[in-house]
Amino acid sequence: MNKVSVVIPCYNQANFLSEAIQSIVKQTHDNWECFIVDDGSPDNTKIIAEKWCGKDSRIHYLYQENGGLSSARNFGIKNANSEYILTLDADDKYEKTFIEKALKVLDNNSKIGVVSSWVKRFKDDKEIAIIKPNGKTIDDFLFQNACNGTSLFRRKCWVEVGGYDENMKTGYEDWEFYIRVCNSGWQVHVIPESLFFYRQHTFSMRLDAYANHDVAIKKYLYSKHKELYLNNYEKMIEYFLTTISLEKKNNVKIENKIDFKVGSLILKPFRLIKYLFNRYNLK
Repeated sequence: MNKVSVVIPCYNQANFLSEAIQSIVKQTHDNWECFIVDDGSPDNTKIIAEKWCGKDSRIHYLYQENGGLSSARNFGIKNANSEYILTLDADDKYEKTFIEKALKVLDNNSKIGVVSSWVKRFKDDKEIAIIKPNGKTIDDFLFQNACNGTSLFRRKCWVEVGGYDENMKTGYEDWEFYIRVCNSGWQVHVIPESLFFYRQHTFSMRLDAYANHDVAIKKYLYSKHKELYLNNYEKMIEYFLTTISLEKKNNVKIENKIDFKVGSLILKPFRLIKYLFNRYNLK
């Protein structure tokens, strides 16, 4: 039975950590070891982790000075003692059959390096949405992350590409990792079942990345993989032109909505006053 090394980085998520660990303890595939990586967390991560270490000898506690998610994952994987790695964030969970099903996929297809699943997004135990990424090959990862951020993968994939990029501290590090893995010839398989549970927060790294760092991260990513994108130049142009076209259509829809038109009428006299005020104050 294949052994799996589970890596759970934790920074200020101690209140959810036990749920994440419990989802591993309940796995139908029980040949695993789990590394809880305390990424310099100021909360009680250490106390909770050590309690679990006392309950189950397969669970281990690691500490490092805060280095970010990529650094914590790499640190955990360096301590792993198996050929299969499962990453899990401290506030998320896996369905109990995920490891068993993911290993079967890897055993049956040597071209597949990474396995994930559909994602059930939840908040306060209430389902918000089911996300259905498609995975597959490098073509599917060029302009979006076609896989869940955490997954089970062959350790050799991580070794071949040099691990997670520790320069990426504001998000999308998982997407960039998958780009390098797929660009090395590996494929990503997504199990068409909701076997991963993603906890939705009002504020999260994912939401912050999209709202505040999206352009900067993508600029870094595209520049880092310049040759890859130049080799897919026509696809890149098509993607950006399609994106611009969709943006225009969405703007037209907004402008044609009745509330937008009413709002414009209400604001029109105030804009006139502002214009006159600025005009005569400048003289």
